[in-house]
Amino acid sequence: MIVSIASGKGGTGKTLIATSIALSLKDNIKVQLLDCDVEEPNDHIFLKPAITNTELVSIPVPKIDLHKCTFCRKCAQICAYNAIAVLPGDVLVFKQLCHGCGACSYLCPERAIFEEMMDIGVVESGNAQGIHFTHGRLNVGEAMATPVIRKVKDQIKRDGIALIDVPPGTSCPVVESVKGSDFCILVTEPTLFGLNDLELAVDTVQTLNIPCGLILNRAGTRDVIVEEYCRKNNLPLLMKIPLDLETARLYSRGITLAEGKLEWRDKFVEVVRKVEELAGERSCSNKR
Repeated sequence: MIVSIASGKGGTGKTLIATSIALSLKDNIKVQLLDCDVEEPNDHIFLKPAITNTELVSIPVPKIDLHKCTFCRKCAQICAYNAIAVLPGDVLVFKQLCHGCGACSYLCPERAIFEEMMDIGVVESGNAQGIHFTHGRLNVGEAMATPVIRKVKDQIKRDGIALIDVPPGTSCPVVESVKGSDFCILVTEPTLFGLNDLELAVDTVQTLNIPCGLILNRAGTRDVIVEEYCRKNNLPLLMKIPLDLETARLYSRGITLAEGKLEWRDKFVEVVRKVEELAGERSCSNKR
């Protein structure tokens, strides 16, 4: 299975859940953990992997041969991302806006555009306590996270369970990370902000036709707004993690819930069992 762990907002506990599930399963099944939050990967802080492989991530960007260019503006007109501006006697290329689609070089009537590779990040992989670990790092100042995320997901193996730690929000990096998953675990907190962004995340995942369920983190005895939302929208509540000072202390020292409180390991294993059942039900429904 491929299981993504996402949320509508940052700070809800995705990393806590992703690393805890990985550690809870590693003794019984092959586990991969892929950190696709390439702008700020954090899983390595908790798992402390031994990195054994590093791969640069590059995208093709246009370079203009001004000796051939007639400044016809065809390249600027075709670029959907406004990465090229044609001036009298010059052509400006904004590399940070370029998506590397190649349309400008393909359609240039004078063949005045060729492509050069620009490094935008790196993908690192290795082993962490028996878990196959991969994460991406987007170079500082770069805006294009999705090519790095795609490179991270190229490492997915189908001989066990692959857990994807998804960036916060509902933008392009989130969609790129989640798509292709068999199930998406949404992590939220019992606040109005958490509920608002959870609704956005649910809409995004359902648009991608991916089954999802919820883990409620930092839950209190009187926090009911998220649970009411789950009931009204038939969203499975997979687990509740109570607001607990000791858990916060452990986490601040780089210790996950599955390591600091071993009794939680069985609970995370049970969450994955529920996920398998829900994903299986969706698969059977689609076949019918």
